[in-house]
Order: sequence, then C-alpha cells, then structure tokens
Amino acid sequence: MLLLSTSSLKWYWIHKIFDIAKKSNYDWIDLVIDDKNFDTLDVNYLKSLQDTFWVYVLSITAPDRWLTKSLIDQIVLIAETLKSQVINFYPPNIIDKNSEWYNEYINNIKKEKRISVAIQNVEQRFKYFILPEYKNSNLLELKKITWDTALNIENLDKQAWLDLWKLQTSLWNTVKNVFLSDKNGSKDGLLPGSAGWWMSFLPLESFLMKLKTLWYDSFITLRVKPKSLQAWLEEAVLFNLEQAKKYYEKHFLNYKE
Repeated sequence: MLLLSTSSLKWYWIHKIFDIAKKSNYDWIDLVIDDKNFDTLDVNYLKSLQDTFWVYVLSITAPDRWLTKSLIDQIVLIAETLKSQVINFYPPNIIDKNSEWYNEYINNIKKEKRISVAIQNVEQRFKYFILPEYKNSNLLELKKITWDTALNIENLDKQAWLDLWKLQTSLWNTVKNVFLSDKNGSKDGLLPGSAGWWMSFLPLESFLMKLKTLWYDSFITLRVKPKSLQAWLEEAVLFNLEQAKKYYEKHFLNYKE
C-alpha cells in the first residue's frame, strides 16, 4: 500500500495535510514527528483527525536527533492510540553522545508493544570532514539493531544499488517501509519518474518491479520535498500526488512479469 509522508507537505498545518491526503485518495499516512510542531505530538488531536478524515496513520517516523526516552514514550503512545503498525527510527547521531541506551530501549518497544521498530538507512555525512554524522549507515549492520528496517532509496549510493541485488535475500524480509522519491545529481526528494530515466540517479522503475517480484507486501511511502509537489498551489499538489500514485500503480501495484 502507498502512504503519504507528512514531510512532503511539512509547511502545512497537520489538519491541512490530512485534508489533502483525503482529497487525493491517499488513505494512509506516515506521520513525521516534529518536536517543534506540537500538533504532531498531540495524540488526542491526531486521533480526531484520523476519525474525521478516515485517513489512517499506519507509520510514524521519529526525529533524526535529540531523541529522549520520554519523547520515544510519547511516540509509542501515539502509535498505540492510532493503531500504527511501524515506527521508523534513524540510527544514533553523533550529536546524541549518550546513546548507549538506544538499542535496548527501542528493542523493548518491539517486544512489549508488538509494533515494528524499523531503522532507516541514511546518507552518511561527515562533520569537519572526518567525523561521521551517524554512528552507522550500513544497511546490513543497521538491520541487526531490531531486525526491522526502513529503506530510503534516495540515500543509497551507486555501490549500494549494485550490492542491493546481491543482498536482497538477507534484507527484504526485514524491510517494513520503503521511502519513495527520485534523485538527479544533487537534487533529491523529486517526484518518482520526474528526473527522467536518462538523468535519474535511481533505477526506480526496475527497483519497484523487482520489489513486486519479491512479493514485497509492506509499506511504500511517498516522501518528496514540498517544492516537488508545488506546495504553494493546492491544485498542483493534488495533480502531482495523483501522478505519483499512477507511477506506483504502473510499476508496482499492477506490474506483472
């Protein structure tokens, strides 16, 4: 099933995002938690939006840094209340120096709450040219944290694309969410297929078709930049969301070998 990430419309009020999702026939959402936007942490408000629009938060994405146990507990409460099926976490950031508790704490969520806890891959960046921003960005190492993963395909480098096919048998049974977007050089967060097959860094069509042949049955989430949706114009947003859904349907949902 295809979800819409709220980060794709992150400058909108959360109420407006639910409204747009409903109008564009996206029945499911990946809620990106923003600790500067208290609406994303208000469990009662989120429940009322879900009930009003009949748009369901099946996936939640935690912030990429400054995580605390109390913030994680609030995210878990939201997931339980909204009956979300997966929470996506980033690997520990170098900024979060005291992260020894991290692995054990999020594993307990999976054991006690029966919610999938997926660790998503990141693009490894370096501070001061030498210090890695994330303590680990390797897919096969990340999966060992909880044995659930979330795959952000725009964060795969060229070598990873080659290795991915070799590693598919050991990876796919752990993937709970695939974040879908396109990339062209330094321009990322593009609508799927909008970079053009001759310019796109990502072989999206073949990737989605391969997913289908592997009987992938977890979530695919559209996560693009608001600029790609032309977020300043609602009519354009609705049109672009429709085009993204058609792309998903053509290359994944309705694909037959």
